[in-house]
Amino acid sequence: MKIRRPRRLAERETVVALIDVTFFLLIFFMLVGRLDATAPFTVVPPRGDTGTDLPAGGITLSVGADGALALDGTPISHDALDTLVTARIKENPDTLIRINADRTTELRPVLSLITEFETLGAANVSIVVTPGAL
Repeated sequence: MKIRRPRRLAERETVVALIDVTFFLLIFFMLVGRLDATAPFTVVPPRGDTGTDLPAGGITLSVGADGALALDGTPISHDALDTLVTARIKENPDTLIRINADRTTELRPVLSLITEFETLGAANVSIVVTPGAL
């Protein structure tokens, strides 16, 4: 009579290690990645001696050196910009509008954008600058 040993069941694979790796990757990309909208073109803001940190949220309008516009990282025409900003302001009149203009952009078009947004009913319009002496 042969005595048979009971078959060993294969050990179950755990997914705990995979969950840990997933959370580590998630945290890594959250720390490394930018959570703010970036323009599809290069924008180097001017330097300013004064200013405060801007709160998160709101609308970011990027103005390129050649006058190109991007709203929250998406290229946009001037006519479409008015429509979208008007809709956002109607939803919330206190919406912050950040104008991130390149340092080589002329001031006149930037000021006309600020006046235009205020005419549309915007209460909070700010210009983004890089802190530091000129």
